[in-house]
Amino acid sequence: MTVNNMADPRRPNKIFRYKPPNTETNPTLEDPTPDYMNLLGMIFSMCGLMLKLKWCAWIAVYCSFISFKSLKCNASGLLSISAVVMSYLQNPQPMSPPW
Repeated sequence: MTVNNMADPRRPNKIFRYKPPNTETNPTLEDPTPDYMNLLGMIFSMCGLMLKLKWCAWIAVYCSFISFKSLKCNASGLLSISAVVMSYLQNPQPMSPPW
């Protein structure tokens, strides 16, 4: 039995358990993309509502889908969907290109 222990290459004093990085002490580890997409979604949905631009409303829906996965609170999702609905209720014609 002692012969097997002598040939064992593992070193128990060098084994450390994995600890996930703490984002509270190091905030640079967080991904800011969902926050930016949430802000862009709110800006585009307000442009879609106020200026009646359908393409802005659809971009807001796209941004809110991106930010929906990672954020705990998603107010821009409802705002962007309401922007699309209100744009088509006011003008039911198909969307024309913005250029």
